[in-house]
Amino acid sequence: MMRSKLFVPADRPELFEKALRSGANAICFDLEDAVIAGRKVEARENLRSFFYKHVADGYPLLLVRTNPVGSSHFHQDIECALWPSLYAIALPKVERLEDISAAVCEMERVERLRNLLPPVRILPTIESPRGLRIAAEISMSSPRVLGLQMGFADLMEPLGIAPENTLARNQVRLMLRLAAAEGGLNCYDSAFPDFRDPVGYVSSLQSARALGFAGASCIHPSQIAAANLAFSPTEKELLYAQRVVDAARQAAESGNAVTSVDGKMIDEPFIQRARALLKSVGR
Repeated sequence: MMRSKLFVPADRPELFEKALRSGANAICFDLEDAVIAGRKVEARENLRSFFYKHVADGYPLLLVRTNPVGSSHFHQDIECALWPSLYAIALPKVERLEDISAAVCEMERVERLRNLLPPVRILPTIESPRGLRIAAEISMSSPRVLGLQMGFADLMEPLGIAPENTLARNQVRLMLRLAAAEGGLNCYDSAFPDFRDPVGYVSSLQSARALGFAGASCIHPSQIAAANLAFSPTEKELLYAQRVVDAARQAAESGNAVTSVDGKMIDEPFIQRARALLKSVGR
């Protein structure tokens, strides 16, 4: 589960070990927007050196945000990033199914060269109206796709919509969550740019959680604890989920498909959600 995903510029190798100890569920080394064109080669060399030495131990999960498919940097990004300890490629600006197929093709080539198994996953970022329109198709485009990630700034700024517009953010979140659901996938929220506004960040996290998102990006270590807390089920939620599962089992044993908990009707959608919540914490 990627409740918190910390972005780290790939041209700042002095931050790599600190990030691993930060408490984030996932670390995303950024080769795209956080690195100027003149330092892309240096950033890739930093990652090659890191992945050559680093042996994954499960957590945090390691991702690399490449440059977009079609950029002059994409092939070199994939070559430097695909190592046994890499969990996924964070693929930016996805707005065509061909973006996924092109990424898969290039990843398969490098995996064959390096004998990498199992295949590295893909986390597409939706950052354009077209991408949002076909997000459901993107979610089902390849078994490698692990979820969908929101990119508010790139999506909204060109349209004249402030990324902090709560109404717009929540409408887009709901659209993306429904699209991801078609592929049976999770959604991950966009970065919150002002790390000096913890109140605003927590409010944004709560909105994302309420709309079924599973985690959020962090651009500063100070945001990690809030993200981990926001997307972790409370003990009250877990106790209720267990009661739902227990009630469902008792109903099934009695030959009933529907039961109730605390005066509320409980049928299959509620039962599935309760089981998923318990599974997320290993219960």
